Amino acid sequence: MEFTVSKADLARELSLSQAIVEKKTTIPILSNILFQADGDHVVLTATDLELGLQSTCPARVQKAGSGTIPAKRLLEYVALLPEADIHVKFLENQWASLVCGRSRTRIAGISAENYPELPAMPEPVAEFPLLTLAALINRTSFAISLEDSRFSLGGALLIVKEQSLAMVSTDGHRLAYAESAGHLPGLRGSYRALVPRKAMDELRKLAQDADPEVMVRFAGDENHLFFQTGGRLFVSRRLSGNFPDFERVLPKEHPYSVTLSREDFRNAVQRVQVFSDERSRAVRLQVGPGELKIHSSLSEAGESEESIPAEYEGPTVELTFNAHYLTDFLRAVSNEKVAFQFRDREAAGEFNPSGEPADFLYRYIVMPMRV
Repeated sequence: MEFTVSKADLARELSLSQAIVEKKTTIPILSNILFQADGDHVVLTATDLELGLQSTCPARVQKAGSGTIPAKRLLEYVALLPEADIHVKFLENQWASLVCGRSRTRIAGISAENYPELPAMPEPVAEFPLLTLAALINRTSFAISLEDSRFSLGGALLIVKEQSLAMVSTDGHRLAYAESAGHLPGLRGSYRALVPRKAMDELRKLAQDADPEVMVRFAGDENHLFFQTGGRLFVSRRLSGNFPDFERVLPKEHPYSVTLSREDFRNAVQRVQVFSDERSRAVRLQVGPGELKIHSSLSEAGESEESIPAEYEGPTVELTFNAHYLTDFLRAVSNEKVAFQFRDREAAGEFNPSGEPADFLYRYIVMPMRV
């Protein structure tokens, strides 16, 4: 196999595959990138048997064929090369020769014969904007459970409907629900699938610097989920198990609502939580007319309290929350103001960004702490 490819094109595709390639594995070939050259392009494939990414690079192919090269070492080297074309030639002993300007390098590869084949993508069930998917991931991924024992909570539930695309995640103490309205062509009925956390992280990377017009063709089979965008195909094993009945958790109504400056609220919580318990991270919110007080204390270390303006007319109520749960939400949104809705100190509170587009719904539900 022999081909010539732009350094910029090759480096871009290699960087996207790095988190997928196995760093420590008992199967050496999984540390490699598979190259398949033919016609006017070269296809790069990376997999750890749970996730897979296949991407296409334009190339001038002198000799078709296939081979594999260690992914980490290849990217480190290519990133240091000048902006020029790279001539790649695989030798009979599976080594790869790279020539770029006056740089000449040989890298030991492995035969492509035993490289795992990615599953074939079935007929797509829906098509939607890549940036919409990324927005849903940004609003929900932080609420995924970190406990390995709760396998079905180790990802988010993707809900594809004819008129909307939604994603929901929970760790049992909080729940994040994001939904984007819009007709999804080609879909009849609805489709649900559990997307692993690692897959969500990789999908978010694919969306970086993407144009708003870039679309994702989505499909699934019994064991895998497929996301195809442009010349890239991302494949993930789908999580098994049953996701909780989240709709029962979503509050039906809130008698009281507080509107706050997101920036003031975030800064105050971050300062006050310094004096919260390291395990519980409990901070107390005292809501009163025109004001929100945030307080925490450690018996032997000190205490802290902040007061910020609030748009609120109602009785004075105290609620206690995990400060990390609050700051996760406040980092995930960029709106100037946020709303905090509640019924009483025992019921779940709900946080929403104010001024969201009419076609986008975001609800973040947090259980209060009993201290």
